[in-house]
Amino acid sequence: MNATIVIGHGGLEEELHERLRGSARVAILGIGDELQVHDRLGILAAREIGGLHLPNVQVFIAGTVPEAVTGPIRRFRPDHIVLLDAADMGARPGTVAVISPDRVVGRTFSTHSLPLTVVIEYLETATKARVTLVGIQPAEIEIGLDLTPQVEAAVAARMAFVRSRRSASARPDSRAAPDTRPAHSRCARGA
Repeated sequence: MNATIVIGHGGLEEELHERLRGSARVAILGIGDELQVHDRLGILAAREIGGLHLPNVQVFIAGTVPEAVTGPIRRFRPDHIVLLDAADMGARPGTVAVISPDRVVGRTFSTHSLPLTVVIEYLETATKARVTLVGIQPAEIEIGLDLTPQVEAAVAARMAFVRSRRSASARPDSRAAPDTRPAHSRCARGA
C-alpha cells in the first residue's frame, strides 16, 4: 500500500477492520513526546484506547523511545501491532490515517531515537506480527503544551479501529494464558 488512507471517508475504518481481521491479540503502541503538543497525539490516543479495556488488546506507552517496549510487546505475543504517532501529513489538523512505512521519510520533525521504519521492521521480524502505523496530523508543529480543540476532539473521537475492534468477535487465543491482571494495570509503560 502506498497511499495514505484518511479517516472520515470510510476508508480508514474499513482499512483497519481489514488489517485487524483474524487478530486475536493486538498491541497498541503510543509514541511521542508528552511535553510537545505536536508530538503527544499518539500517546493520548493510546491512553484513550487503554481506557476502553478492550479484550485481548494491550496498550504500551513508548514515549520517544519505541524500541524500549519491544521486549514487553514480544512477551505479549500479539498477532497485530498498531503504532500511533503524530505525523505531519500536510493534512487538516486531527486527520487520522494509516501510513505505509515507505512514506515515513523526510519528516520535518522527529523526536524518536530510532527511525520508525527500523522499529517497524524489527517488530515484524521479532514478533511475526503484522504492524500498522497510524498517523495523527497535529494542528501546529511547534513546541507547546496545549492541544487545539480540533486535535483534541480527533484523538478522542476518531480512533476508528476501536469501533472496528469492538465489532469484531474475538477468537480464543491458544498461544497464551488469559490476561488476569486488573484492568487498570493493563496499560504498560516501557521497562
